[in-house]
Amino acid sequence: MSVATAVLERLTVPDYWLMARVERWRPPRYLRRWMLVASRAGDGFLWYLAGLIVLWQGGTRRWPAFDAAALAAGLGIAAFESLKHGCRRSRPRLRLACGAKPPRAPDRYSFPSGHTLTAFAVSTALFYSYPRLEPLLLFLAVNIALSRILLGLHFLSDVIASTALGWTFGYIAAAWLLHPR
Repeated sequence: MSVATAVLERLTVPDYWLMARVERWRPPRYLRRWMLVASRAGDGFLWYLAGLIVLWQGGTRRWPAFDAAALAAGLGIAAFESLKHGCRRSRPRLRLACGAKPPRAPDRYSFPSGHTLTAFAVSTALFYSYPRLEPLLLFLAVNIALSRILLGLHFLSDVIASTALGWTFGYIAAAWLLHPR
């Protein structure tokens, strides 16, 4: 048993407790719709759009910012692929109380959340170049992360670990490409 698998097993009880509460909760319709939009935004098109906006309106830092975001996303995707197939943690199985089914998941494994990892990796890399956008980027990343839990696609521990990994990759990419020594 790997260390990651052992850690995930210890997190199982609180994760299932939270998911049972999510399953019983009846969110307002507008919140469910917002979570669906946030989840779909995290499919990738939001970050492609952000890259195009940076290249179009990014000023003198456009290329280093774009490169840092792309590197952070690439590191995140590599870690995501390795961890997803290495840990093989099953996704939560929920019947949401609001009567709706969770969106269809791209695979059957839960850890880590690729949407969350990428959201925090790209957001972190970009707000080192554009600090005024930090509240907007953080809002988007947090909403994508919450959507993965509230739609029953990931456990809380998946999202927390993915947030930490994403922030780390974003920071590393920004430090390396935006502040070379």
